[in-house]
Amino acid sequence: MGREDIADLYRGYIVCLNAQDWDNLGRFVGEEVQYNGETIGLSGYRRMLEGDFEAIPDLRFNIELLISQSPRVAARLHFDCHPKGVLFGLPVHGRRVSFAENVFYEFHDGRIREVWSVIDKAAIQAQL
Repeated sequence: MGREDIADLYRGYIVCLNAQDWDNLGRFVGEEVQYNGETIGLSGYRRMLEGDFEAIPDLRFNIELLISQSPRVAARLHFDCHPKGVLFGLPVHGRRVSFAENVFYEFHDGRIREVWSVIDKAAIQAQL
C-alpha cells in the first residue's frame, strides 16, 4: 500500500467516524484492533467511539496534520466541541472546549490494527 493510498484510506476512516457510520467501521478497522496497547477488538472500538459521541454530541474529527509512511499514519486531530458532562475526568458540563489528539495508527491488510493516542487534556483544563 503506497503513501497516498494509506492517507486516502485514513481520510475515508475519518469520514466514517464523522458520519457515525458504524456499520462500515469494519472496512477501516481490523477485528483484533489494539488501542494504546490493549486488544479491544472491532466491537470494543465501536463501543468506545459510540461513547465518545454520546458524551460529545457535536463531536467532529478534523485532521490538522497527516503524515503517512505505509503501514503507519501519524495525525494531529483537532476538536472544537461542547461535551455534556465530565470529559477525561474534567468537569466540562456543556462548555465549549478546543483540544488536540496526537494519534498514530498501524495498518495491516488495509485496516487499522493498532492505535496509539495521546489527548491534550492540559489544553482542556486550561479552558475551564
